[in-house]
Order: sequence, then structure tokens, then C-alpha cells
Amino acid sequence: MKTTKILFVCLGNICRSPAAQGVMQRLVDEQGLSSHFEIDSAGTYSGHRGQLPDPRMRRHANRRGYDLTHRARPVTSDDFDHFDIIVAMDEGNRRTLSSMCATVEQESKIVMMGNYIVKLRAHYDYVPDPYYEGAEGFELALDLLEDACGNLLNEILQNKQ
Repeated sequence: MKTTKILFVCLGNICRSPAAQGVMQRLVDEQGLSSHFEIDSAGTYSGHRGQLPDPRMRRHANRRGYDLTHRARPVTSDDFDHFDIIVAMDEGNRRTLSSMCATVEQESKIVMMGNYIVKLRAHYDYVPDPYYEGAEGFELALDLLEDACGNLLNEILQNKQ
């Protein structure tokens, strides 16, 4: 089985994308597929470079069993060649990523995380940024990411068969 390389992207790489990375990594690990996946995250804004995820996201994720230790980094031009799938958390992230692409092939790798939300699809077609929210914003982001990551992984596995 070929290695699938996934990059999750949000604005600062301190809330949604590192949480998505942690959720997806656990799903892959639980299915014994770690050697078949490379999972990373990055941000379209570089102001948090080198920082751990937001302490509030780490706290909420930890309650669900996720240990978020990723250090924030910005998206680079090399990411568009290296990764197979680049997952944008919202439309603003998608637009920024699209503007960074040098080729149509690179742009074709960008997908919206909202495409994989099923349980709350009637209310959310993207993952809202919890940075300026209270606890409920972080819990909602994690609910959406758990749903979407599971559906994304299922689609990838179906396409590999």
C-alpha cells in the first residue's frame, strides 16, 4: 500500500489543524495503518511558528485522549509537491492555499474539511476557528474534526482498494 501524505491547514496552526492531525493520527494508529500514512499540519499565517497548540485546544483534546505536541509551522511551497491531500479548515484557508499553488495539479490536492462533515452537516460546512470562543468552540471543533477525519480516512481506504 502506497503511503498517503495528508496536510491539515488552518490559519495559525495552533487550534484546528494540529487537532485534526492528532485525531487522524489516532484513527490511523488504531487501525494499524501508521506505516501507510504521513500526517502533518501547518498554517497559512506564520506568526505562531514554533509554538505548541493553543493551551485551551490541548486541554480539550487531552480530555478526549489526544496529545497535541505539534509545533506550529507555516505552509511552504514544497508542501504542495510533497503532500497528496491538503485539507483546508475553512474557505479563507482554501483561498490562501489556492493563491500559493504554482500548478493546477497542486491546486487539485486541496480539499475542504467540511466536505467530510456528516453528523452536523446541516449546520456546518467548515470547521469554525475556536480561538476567540469559549470552551464550547473547542468542543465543537473537536466534534467536527472527529467526524470529518473518520469520513476522510474511510474515503482514502476505499480508494486504495
